[in-house]
Formats: sequence, structure tokens, C-alpha cells
Amino acid sequence: MGEIVAVEIVALVVSAVHAYEGRPLDGPRPDPEPVKRAEIEVRAGLGIVGDRYFNQPVHRKAAVTIFDAAALDGFAGVPDPALTRRNIIIRGYPVDQLAVRRTASGERVAGRSFSLDSGSGAVRFQAQRPANPCAWMDVVLGAGAFKGLRGRGGVRCEALGSGVLRVGPAELIVG
Repeated sequence: MGEIVAVEIVALVVSAVHAYEGRPLDGPRPDPEPVKRAEIEVRAGLGIVGDRYFNQPVHRKAAVTIFDAAALDGFAGVPDPALTRRNIIIRGYPVDQLAVRRTASGERVAGRSFSLDSGSGAVRFQAQRPANPCAWMDVVLGAGAFKGLRGRGGVRCEALGSGVLRVGPAELIVG
């Protein structure tokens, strides 16, 4: 079956617009509606219903971003993880290790498949590339966040299965 890990989904974010564009010093664009959700609907091959990357062909293999809230634990005041604008924020597993990576010899290693189940059935994903942080992180999370999140910015994923995820206890199944 694979490795089963008890995790917590600490936040779910669905963003209809890209709030972090332009110059960070000008501040983020206001959201037309709150981005934090208690639950989200994921659709295979399309992403998260209502999100700006949903059903966008260019983003199909990276429509959903998973983030490990523990990456923020060293920051002053431990900022709200939803400010990272990552879609699914969990605690309890180092998700960055799931992404496509290169070995010391330069060989490409495929990302891992995994699923999340918060009680309504497992939703499957294929980890693709790292979700690298941007300069906006210094503005919304605090000075040094951009540099501090390098290698810990989360993973862009393809939705392989459909289902509903909710904030709260969940199981992460790797493999």
C-alpha cells in the first residue's frame, strides 16, 4: 500500500485571482472573496474548483500546491500559513521531499504519488516540481522569508483523483 502518516490539514486556500503580482512593495491585490476554506473540491486532471489554476491546460500538472506548515515554525510570530497562498497546507509530513528532483549526478528523479484523506475518501496526487518561494514572501510573512523558504516552499502537484478535503485530521499515503 505505501507509507501512511497521520497529518493535519491546517488550512485550505482557493484563490480565484493572483493577488501577489506586480511590485511587492505596492502590496498584494485584494481578494474578491476570502481565500481560506473549510473544505475544497478537487477534480482529477483539473485541480481545485474555484481556484485560478482550475482547468488551465498550462497548469494541469501543477494546479495544486501542497505546503508543510512546519516550514514556517522558525519565523517570528509564526505567520498564518495561508499567506503563502499554497492550496493545501498540512502539518506532519515534509512534503518538499515528494517533488521531482535531481541527484548529485544530475539524473532526474520523478516526483512521488500520494493521496490525502480527511474522511471523505482518498484524493490522489502526483507530485511534480517544487513550489519555489518568491519575493512576496518577505512582504506577507516577514523579512527573510523568501530566503528562508528556499527548498521548503511546497510542491506543485497534478490532481489524479477527485474528492473533497477538509481542514482537520487526515491521512497522507505515500506511494
